[in-house]
Amino acid sequence: MVHRKPLKNLATHEVTNQPPPLAALNLYDTDAALRGAMEAGGAEAHHSRLAAFGSRCGALQTREWARQANENPPRLKSFDRYGRRLDEVEFHPAYHRLMALGLSNGISGCAWNGEPAGHLFHGAMMILMTQADAGVTCPMSMTYAGIAALKAAPELATFWRPRVAAQDYDGRSMPAAEKKSATIGMAMTEKQGGSDVRSNTTRAEPAGDEGYLLTGHKWFCSAPMSDAFLTLAQAPDGLTCFLVPRWRPDGERNAIRLMRLKEKLGDRSNASAEIEYHGAWAQRVGDEGRGVATIIEMVQLTRYDCALGSAGGMHAALVRALWHATHRRAFGKALIEQPAMRAVLADLILESEAATAITLRIGAALDQAATSDQAAAFVRLATPAAKFWICKRQPGFIYEALECHGGGGYVEEGPMPRLFRQSPLNAIWEGSGNVIALDILRAVGRAPDSVAAVLAELETSAGLNAHYDVHLNGIKRVLGANALSQETARAFAQDLGLGLQATALHRSAPARVFDGFCRHRLDPGRRGFLYGDFGDAADQSWLLERACRPLKF
Repeated sequence: MVHRKPLKNLATHEVTNQPPPLAALNLYDTDAALRGAMEAGGAEAHHSRLAAFGSRCGALQTREWARQANENPPRLKSFDRYGRRLDEVEFHPAYHRLMALGLSNGISGCAWNGEPAGHLFHGAMMILMTQADAGVTCPMSMTYAGIAALKAAPELATFWRPRVAAQDYDGRSMPAAEKKSATIGMAMTEKQGGSDVRSNTTRAEPAGDEGYLLTGHKWFCSAPMSDAFLTLAQAPDGLTCFLVPRWRPDGERNAIRLMRLKEKLGDRSNASAEIEYHGAWAQRVGDEGRGVATIIEMVQLTRYDCALGSAGGMHAALVRALWHATHRRAFGKALIEQPAMRAVLADLILESEAATAITLRIGAALDQAATSDQAAAFVRLATPAAKFWICKRQPGFIYEALECHGGGGYVEEGPMPRLFRQSPLNAIWEGSGNVIALDILRAVGRAPDSVAAVLAELETSAGLNAHYDVHLNGIKRVLGANALSQETARAFAQDLGLGLQATALHRSAPARVFDGFCRHRLDPGRRGFLYGDFGDAADQSWLLERACRPLKF
């Protein structure tokens, strides 16, 4: 919140050397890395819409909505005043305004309504929306990805797809048939299994009307006010995917009981619930016993969104660190003029650009995958690699940006604690580090076309930088020796993520960014993972100018 003319001449002292509140920003126009990645993906046609959306996401009013939505978290309403069961979640009005901002601009539907470069466009919008508020991007992401699973049930997709692509938001609790837009949530994991969804115990019994009745529990149901939930349950022929609407076809509330809301470290504007199915009516998605296969593309898309969320969170923290360092002075100079601080900030800029580049490179490949087997194969291996590495980097990145603020960054009145609390989520959602590393291990062993596609991508930057070539040869040696194991999978995931970041920068960023990243991140003799241990890896002044000039600091 920006207050009008607060007093700075106080009884005991004058308030000086404090940064002013961060000004309103167009988050698209001021992000050179984001614009470059969109151009590299051939999505220049979306520039004007992204500029308009970036202006809304960076507006002071939007920032205030985010503060209100996080300081007034969702509340469970199990019953109405007369004791009748509701199982609803009540949100602050700011939450609904943020949801309307994203969904009415097409963040969930743009990939499914025939627009060119729709997945890439979605990716850019996710990066921007995350900087407005990360919590609301969870239901937006699930709605976007849910359509992929519904391909296995064309009749269901006929009903739900137009509502997802409607570019509208209707947060009312009522049957989806009475709404022109809808959201889709997910309820997959259970207490005893977590990521091991094959151990799920929820039962699905045929109901005789082409539906099923589900009985069981789910430990995490994000966005429990969604219009329907994709879920897994044990049908007669094995683990199966189902769509569970909040309202039954006869207009009655479905038997979905919200047991409690999670009190989470971050993500506080969004609700996550423990739920139970008490004979909840559901429709099958895909064949019985094919539950995991049915949701695999959806999981791929939500992993893409995890990486996008981390890239957006990094950029939000970077902008605030640059703002603070520009306006705060110490020892006679602005912080941004101090050599030690300049090294940290330049390093953060390099990391943020690399995160943006690889996530949107995957978005471009998702768009190509419909007509290109090589692009589809690339996505299968590159998506988990990017998700693993970028999401792992986010907490340390945001901590470093917080430290740039000193003690002021640790105080809840500012934005940094919220960004920091949010930062571990993407590394946990849709598979934590070990789960993702083991998925990469399996892909290497079972999908030679994916290995070939990723190597072909990496080869496009061969010969341009000596450090890159050494790194690429190391990846080839590991693959050629067939030396991967569970014990080495995480290290390989890191190396693959770094290599993909570098080649993505080669595609979308100036050569100085690519060369600086290779020298600082890929040289095995220095491996600059300690932010600020920058030396002469890249031109610090040029990087700072590239980041700060559009921001007009």
